[in-house]
Amino acid sequence: MGAATPASAQFFYKTTPFETGAVTGSEPGLGLPLPGATPAEYRAALVWNMRAALNVAALQCQFAPQLGTLANYNAILQHHRGELKNSYDVLAGYFKRTNKTAKAGQDALDIYGTKTYSAFSTVGAQLGFCQAAGDVSSAALFTRQGKFYELAQNRMRQLRSSLISRRELKFHYYVVEYYRPNLPNLNSACWDKTNSYDFKRCPWVGYTRVAR
Repeated sequence: MGAATPASAQFFYKTTPFETGAVTGSEPGLGLPLPGATPAEYRAALVWNMRAALNVAALQCQFAPQLGTLANYNAILQHHRGELKNSYDVLAGYFKRTNKTAKAGQDALDIYGTKTYSAFSTVGAQLGFCQAAGDVSSAALFTRQGKFYELAQNRMRQLRSSLISRRELKFHYYVVEYYRPNLPNLNSACWDKTNSYDFKRCPWVGYTRVAR
């Protein structure tokens, strides 16, 4: 009998490949910088970044329930609750250690959390991000307890890469051009006594060509 593997939840969207490769969490662009952090603290930050990404996906990807991002996230919170709590405690310790007062440390941690969650919010790349997050969240449920950090190390680059808008490969589309009307200058100096627009005084081009 073969070992069980997570099912691949998909929808009708195919992008160019996302970047992959293992990370430690200290690489530029993978998360907010943590000056002076230890390897253990970077590992905790990586776990927390993964949790933030899947949380955003749970909220942002409900338009495609077949991806399972919401149900998977809720199950992940239970399945990996010990490791998630420990990563939070380690991060809290980092900010307490690197700030002068406990309040300053808590404030810094709160700001870090807010910025981390916001960094995974996307509009233009929503389809690619949701596709990647659905796959990662499914894999997280098949990850042994205490090994969530390994999933984060191996899949975080993919999630970050999915935040970059990419073209759809399966169904081709064309660039559409449209014309955006420009309103005339409403300054009274641009209108004569008969309420006619004075083109000599206020040049006006009625439409601007815009490429999409």
